[in-house]
Amino acid sequence: MTLLMATLSLPKLLLLDEHTAALDPKTAQRVIELTEKIVRENHLTTIMVTHNMQQAIRYGNRMTMLHEGKVKFDIQGDEKRALTVEEVVKRFGLI
Repeated sequence: MTLLMATLSLPKLLLLDEHTAALDPKTAQRVIELTEKIVRENHLTTIMVTHNMQQAIRYGNRMTMLHEGKVKFDIQGDEKRALTVEEVVKRFGLI
């Protein structure tokens, strides 16, 4: 409902801060699908904050990861599309 309300005023920028965090996986997937549709149909620039690595890799055209307020890495294009969760975790220095 909040996503719908946020887009009623036809914004140019949509900020999504963990908008699927408290949802079960099935509902979260449906919200992501609706988000994609709304963003595409309204040509919105969107910044999505998520801790879900799969979502971060799959959606959008750029992925920036922060640690302690500093950019750990920032990738886009073909390099981003080729990433796996395991590679993200390695690059981030978690393993």
